[in-house]
Amino acid sequence: MTPIRRFSVPVETRAPTGATNAYLVGEGPPAGSSLLVDPAGRTEALDEAVRAAGVDHVAVTHTHPDHVGAVADYAAETDAAVWARRGRTDRFTAATGVEPDRTFAEGDRIPVGDGGVTVLDVPGHASDHVAFETDAGIVAGDLVAAEGSVVVGAPEGDVRAYLVALRRLYARDPDALFPGHGPVVSDPRATCERLIRHRLDRERRVLDAIRAGASDVAAVLDAAYGKDLTGVRDLARATVVAHVEKLAAERRVRYDRETGRIEPV
Repeated sequence: MTPIRRFSVPVETRAPTGATNAYLVGEGPPAGSSLLVDPAGRTEALDEAVRAAGVDHVAVTHTHPDHVGAVADYAAETDAAVWARRGRTDRFTAATGVEPDRTFAEGDRIPVGDGGVTVLDVPGHASDHVAFETDAGIVAGDLVAAEGSVVVGAPEGDVRAYLVALRRLYARDPDALFPGHGPVVSDPRATCERLIRHRLDRERRVLDAIRAGASDVAAVLDAAYGKDLTGVRDLARATVVAHVEKLAAERRVRYDRETGRIEPV
């Protein structure tokens, strides 16, 4: 089974853990090649592991700033092949400062271990989000969290795509999920179900608020959350907008982006 090692890297992030997980996937020499995923920054432990593994490939689950901070450093020091999502290379370079050597798309394999690491397209949290499937589990980035929920906020977040991504993970039924923040998820299906329920419950609250007369995002936000949002109000607002956009696309509400007016159908 392909080994996957997790390294918690303290970075500037809105995640409550205050750190992002970097992963080393594969044996490294002499047994085989290895893949470094989401090197958000540098730590002594990660530096030592990278030196010992002789990293052959570097990739990220998505290009949010709290996942890419040390891509350039490790790429330069290891001479590894740097991979990016095909069609998103400009975004990758802007985020990392590195021109990718190779690109991947859904179903492609990075040559690590006996069977390789398979790329899964799983947008929703970010438009360029991918996951990396191995025989030991799926490196899932910011699709999942062992506790709490994941931000899916406008303008980039897409709630419909996020729900599809969670259902894809559920259907694949991996042994474990390796998230972008926090501990490894040992109960993937239960976690996917919990996150789907959470997202649908938030949608119900947003729709109930609109049907009760909330006619703009601020009013929906206050009604749908009903709690102190100090420090996270911007994230909650972006989440509400993403849900309203989903409801509008499904013709369950009308949403005028220019005026901000929302009304039920």
